[in-house]
Amino acid sequence: MRLTPLDIQSHHFARRLRGLDAGEVETFLRMVAEDFESVIRESERMRDRIRELESRVEEMGSREETLRTTLMTAQEVSDDLRRTAAKEAEVLLAEAEVRAEKILDAAHRRVAKLAEDIREMRQLRTRLGASVRSAVETHLSLLEGLSADLPEDPVLDGKVAFLATPKAAAAAK
Repeated sequence: MRLTPLDIQSHHFARRLRGLDAGEVETFLRMVAEDFESVIRESERMRDRIRELESRVEEMGSREETLRTTLMTAQEVSDDLRRTAAKEAEVLLAEAEVRAEKILDAAHRRVAKLAEDIREMRQLRTRLGASVRSAVETHLSLLEGLSADLPEDPVLDGKVAFLATPKAAAAAK
């Protein structure tokens, strides 16, 4: 059976002849009851504190689990973002390479077209030079032919002489 401070204070000892001093026993019992009462109060405070701390430990445990879950989720999201960014970078790089190849191909085609244009212009220049040379030579031969067979006086016997071609002048001689 558990004693309470009230049990200690209200306990009466049997009296005998030559027994203990009743006042001293009463004072001692009062002191023991007060100490016992303070120990009980302290024990109750400690139990309350223990319950409070246990509650906080449970709360902290659930928070820790929540934080652990959140951290794992954040890590997974971070990994997903990293993978997505790497894939996007690869796609962008591939697109850039395709664009670069298209630009390079267009530049090669343009260079080939310009080279063809230059070749055609050189051929045209050569043909034009040959044509001009031929025209100049034709005109020179005409001039030589005209100047070699001209009579000195174009008017003979009141008639106007006809310009003779080199073949007609040779036949007339």
